[in-house]
Amino acid sequence: QVQLVESGGGLVQAGGSLRLSCAASTRTFTNYAMGWFRQAPGKEREIVAAISRGGGITWYRDSVKGRFTISRDNAKNTVYLQMNSLKPEDTAVYYCAASGQYYSVNIGSYAYWGQGTQVTVSS
Repeated sequence: QVQLVESGGGLVQAGGSLRLSCAASTRTFTNYAMGWFRQAPGKEREIVAAISRGGGITWYRDSVKGRFTISRDNAKNTVYLQMNSLKPEDTAVYYCAASGQYYSVNIGSYAYWGQGTQVTVSS
């Protein structure tokens, strides 16, 4: 069982930055690939970024490439999402999730989810 708690969301103007954090309560954090997802009102949840167990492999959806960076600190059981050059279309609830696979961009493989944190980007 893995419990995930996100933090760092908020209201920011377009062009601004936010850093999301996700703390995991597990002794086996390195057994999980981690991902960040988002869901805007009226839309399906989508994957934003993913990182492998060791952090050596990362993936980003095209719309955030070059603006967002996913990273993890396995000593702190924490995964981060640095978001720069934010756009109004980035507005959503952001979730972190854990998958038992080494690395995954398949939402169906993520079994553990945080409660989400709201990110609102004003124009």
